[in-house]
Amino acid sequence: MAGGQSVLRIHFTAEDLARTRVAATIGVAAEVYYSLELLREKRQLPHFRSWRSAVAGRMGAETRPLTSLIPLRGPGLDLLALMGDAPSLDHAVDNLLHVPTSRLRREFEALDFHPGHLSWARQVSEGDRDALRELAEAVRACHRLTVEPYWHRGRSDLVALSTRCANLMLEGGIDLLLRSVCAPLVRWRPPVLEAPYPRQVEVRLQGRGLIITPTVFAKHPVSFLWDPLDTAQPPRLTVPALRRPLTDAAGPAEANGSAARNLEALLGRTRAAALLVTAEGCTTSELARRLNVTAAAASQHATVLRNTDLITTSRRGGSVLHLITPLGLALLRTGTLTEPLGPARCR
Repeated sequence: MAGGQSVLRIHFTAEDLARTRVAATIGVAAEVYYSLELLREKRQLPHFRSWRSAVAGRMGAETRPLTSLIPLRGPGLDLLALMGDAPSLDHAVDNLLHVPTSRLRREFEALDFHPGHLSWARQVSEGDRDALRELAEAVRACHRLTVEPYWHRGRSDLVALSTRCANLMLEGGIDLLLRSVCAPLVRWRPPVLEAPYPRQVEVRLQGRGLIITPTVFAKHPVSFLWDPLDTAQPPRLTVPALRRPLTDAAGPAEANGSAARNLEALLGRTRAAALLVTAEGCTTSELARRLNVTAAAASQHATVLRNTDLITTSRRGGSVLHLITPLGLALLRTGTLTEPLGPARCR
């Protein structure tokens, strides 16, 4: 690190190294909130210049219940803690509607809201059901404006980084991962991981490990996140996933007519659309709604895609979550299977 620059220094023990892992995403709720913070950022960040020009000025009454909760200064609202890291918006909203009131109060008590928004913040912090539903709808509205139209591009880079991290772990273990992730921005000097930071910070993980989490809407080169109300959980180090500017684009299949036709010819129109939806992460009910089919039909399409290794399915509470795989993403990009079916390799 350059002399005089503030640095985040994370100290690892052998137990911490054993418990360190890479997350696929920080979750849709946190990405939505980070996108709103980016809109207020005064610096011009090259990767977000086109995105910001397209989105700025589109916030309105439907988004205000959330945008009014961005503090004037200091730490922001922790939607990751309140809504979880689910890639599914329905799951995130369900988490918000069931968060304990005691947790809401603790989250809101130290935030510096605009005086005109204090009454609204107080309603939310007290767990008022109507206020929470209104906030949930505002999260959905912000997602539609700032995240959803750009998610195919962002998701592609998230998958690429997650795949690279997984390969690093397979080839050289945690040591190679820490030496390689976001180098030279992040530097591994065993047993300490260093990264530039707004202030000097020393962190000892105390056996909890670390979750390295790629993000799309990253305001800072890296961020260190921890939940002071749940000290048993490992903290997170967020790293930027974007490798190119975030531009407004339809889905990969929509952006290339030839690729879209190839994909539909290969999978069928409905199943091709289903693969496209899973690029964002979705439950079976969300998939059915987006495809305008029954839940049974959506489940059948998901089963076929899963059996051909184009998506993965995991259980979240009472629902299942479908996510596209790197192979499925490669298919979306081109409409044909151009990548080998064997293990992915680092680029």
